[in-house]
Amino acid sequence: MMNFSEKLLTLRKANDLTQEQLAEKLDVSRQSVSKWESGQATPELEKIVTLSAIFNVTTDYLLKSSDIDDLSVKTEMLEKQQQIMLIREQKQQQIWGCVMYSIAVYLIFFALYFIGHFHFWKWVANPSVFLAGLFIATAIVILICVKKLSKNNMIL
Repeated sequence: MMNFSEKLLTLRKANDLTQEQLAEKLDVSRQSVSKWESGQATPELEKIVTLSAIFNVTTDYLLKSSDIDDLSVKTEMLEKQQQIMLIREQKQQQIWGCVMYSIAVYLIFFALYFIGHFHFWKWVANPSVFLAGLFIATAIVILICVKKLSKNNMIL
């Protein structure tokens, strides 16, 4: 069973907070949080109530030892970490899809440019035509990526 200091340390890390960030939320020094986590001191009741609100746990959980509470909080933390990993994986897949679409658009552009240049239209050799085509391909890439990422709320 975990004591208060172990629970505080576990909850802080599970919520991806530094001691400094937690201290700011509680309006205390980082050293106070460090002492609480090392078991050298215990926060006053007001801070314990605030901690329970920050971490969305009961004050009983923070202060009492219970295997059931420990297990449920650990399960919640694991679920939260799993959700974060899933979101990261989805973001990576979206970005990879954008990269692949980009490569495809540019390959099509260069293929059309070289076919047109060497076989059909001599005016395609003009550098301004090449640049215009490159800009159009870039605009297409941007539109595809913006649409793909915004569809899944990936754009900030």
